[in-house]
Amino acid sequence: MFDAEIRDNIDLHRYELPVGDEVAVVTYNLSEPNLMITETLVPAALEGQGIASRLAKHVLADAKSRGLLILPVCTFFSAYLQKHPEHADVVHPRYRDILGI
Repeated sequence: MFDAEIRDNIDLHRYELPVGDEVAVVTYNLSEPNLMITETLVPAALEGQGIASRLAKHVLADAKSRGLLILPVCTFFSAYLQKHPEHADVVHPRYRDILGI
């Protein structure tokens, strides 16, 4: 089920993970060096399978490799970062303070 690769659909400003006939996404606004994460959407049929976390890990790694700082306005992303403070170095300092990481 998870063989599909996550891709950055630059035209639609979102990372996409196709799973069967469904697509899970993380939407963003890019204003270098900041990558504002606005929403994480996982179709109801795919919930509870770790797909949102897989997307989050990918987005964080991609941002780090590109020298971008995450601005997590998405509630899922904020909660994920609070549970995984080891990614704090990729988060904008102001958001680190807000999230307590």
